[in-house]
Amino acid sequence: MLQNKIKIALVDDHPMVAEGLGKVLSSVENIEITQYFFDGYSLLDFLNHTAVDIVLLDITLPDIDGIVLCKTIKLNFPKMIVLALSHHHNRKIIMDMLNNGANGYMLKNVSLEELVNCIDAALRGEIVFSRDVKEIITSPQLSGHEKSIRLTNREKEVLGLIAAGKTTMQMAEQLFISKFTIESHRKNLLQKFEAKNVAELIRIASDKGFL
Repeated sequence: MLQNKIKIALVDDHPMVAEGLGKVLSSVENIEITQYFFDGYSLLDFLNHTAVDIVLLDITLPDIDGIVLCKTIKLNFPKMIVLALSHHHNRKIIMDMLNNGANGYMLKNVSLEELVNCIDAALRGEIVFSRDVKEIITSPQLSGHEKSIRLTNREKEVLGLIAAGKTTMQMAEQLFISKFTIESHRKNLLQKFEAKNVAELIRIASDKGFL
């Protein structure tokens, strides 16, 4: 039985990079590169009359910031899968893309196999990251200026795992502590950041440089 090909629009401000990546992806049997774009507004015009399954989106574009473009795509095409493919490895940029609706984030050093696996997982409804991005997100180390909020080492670890989307049970198993202790840390983090829920916790922690 023939499978419908996965239609991908590829956006990158460097034509050689875009075309090179497109040729590599086109070698995969069930993938079709529908169109290349070297700026954001051309992509938006295209999406108004042509359906694709996935947008592979760079962050740095000549006419619009990729983070803003991601939000615009999601507002106009809520079911569109947007995957960031960038050389930017700053944790705040990664979190900003996710907060604006991105379905995943991959660095440009990703292998073809890993990229295809991420595409397949995104089509199944998962939030996907390349291996290096996972390490960035789950790192308990803090960056940025002096912070008024004080966290214990364990709270830093739990915060990093929450941002990585780990469940309470997964965190408990990884840190070798009980799920009740995890819930206690989660409650303390919500209080310290004055957040109403986990999504707000991640956003505030990211804004303050903890993520």
